[in-house]
Amino acid sequence: METKNIMIVGVGGQGTLLTSRILGSIMLTAGYDVKLSEVHGMAQRGGSVVTFVRYGEKVAEPIVEEGQADVLIAFERLEAMRYVQYLKEDGVLIVNDQRIDPMPVVTGAAQYPENIIENLSKKYKVYSIDAQSEALKMGNPKVFNIIVLGMAAKHMNFKKEEWLDVIEKTVPPKTIDINKQAFIKGFDF
Repeated sequence: METKNIMIVGVGGQGTLLTSRILGSIMLTAGYDVKLSEVHGMAQRGGSVVTFVRYGEKVAEPIVEEGQADVLIAFERLEAMRYVQYLKEDGVLIVNDQRIDPMPVVTGAAQYPENIIENLSKKYKVYSIDAQSEALKMGNPKVFNIIVLGMAAKHMNFKKEEWLDVIEKTVPPKTIDINKQAFIKGFDF
């Protein structure tokens, strides 16, 4: 099996690190060599957080090069636009349809781009979901990242039960049920 590349991008506090731990765990459980690399911008101030997850028979390095990601998971629209050049030509972009204004937009020094998902859809295979709204309907806004992961999971070669098993072993015990429900919601979307 050739090495598969997954990239997770978001804003500090959106759960990119938990998501990458779940991804790494399912791949290790399946017997793959896995490399994870986390790149933090000003995460605590709402800056970009990027995680690379690579898996296969033998993975040499953790960094995904531009044009190499099989799956790009974006927890925010602008982050999807900012990192889309990492996606392979036949790759899949999973986007949480949420807007979080970066500091230049907040201060009025820049404008938030319009129609990001529509524009990305013209060139790439894009699947989007308003996971924040779905998580609020479930009563826990923090599980939106697991909803997005559920959507992305359909584009990876692992069974739903395998994902649920890894989620159960990875998330805090009190949150197992809600995280499983969130994953299923995204997976079945």
